[in-house]
Amino acid sequence: MRSRVVFAIAAAILLGLAAWFFLKEGPAVPGRPGLPLPSAATPTTSTARPIENQKSKTEDSPSLSGYSDLAAELNAPAGTIRRDLEILHEIFATFQTNFPRTGNPVGENAEITAALLGANAHRFAFIRPGHRALNARGELVDRWGTPFRFHQLSGTQMEIRSAGPDGKFGTSDDAEFSPGGSAPAPR
Repeated sequence: MRSRVVFAIAAAILLGLAAWFFLKEGPAVPGRPGLPLPSAATPTTSTARPIENQKSKTEDSPSLSGYSDLAAELNAPAGTIRRDLEILHEIFATFQTNFPRTGNPVGENAEITAALLGANAHRFAFIRPGHRALNARGELVDRWGTPFRFHQLSGTQMEIRSAGPDGKFGTSDDAEFSPGGSAPAPR
């Protein structure tokens, strides 16, 4: 039990240091202007465009080099898990457009989420810090609070899974988005 507490404290300190490092003021990529990001209402067909290297426009993330409102509807009370999966797919498509040589962010949920929060070469936040879809461990969670499972099928294809309302993976209420499929759907 004591080792869990020590680990939790160490993880919190490291997460705080990482957040400070990635959110401190500084230029994104000098001399590389981009195009604006698509809105969250973008159709599910990929229309990802390069990010805009700009200073944040709001007070809730003043030190980020830029941000996207693409995730604004993620886990919205009036939304659906289907729409959440579509939004995440579009976020990954936009990420890939801006990092064509590296493709998808890699790692476990927290590492992938960190890249989407601005721990990337452009220091661009595809998801704002403090978003309702983030848990205390820095993971993206579904609308029921269970961390999404991300499976990199390739550098450009990401499978996204939600455990569904019961919070258990491998049951009939799970939902997934698999590239190549026409639309996300419950399993």
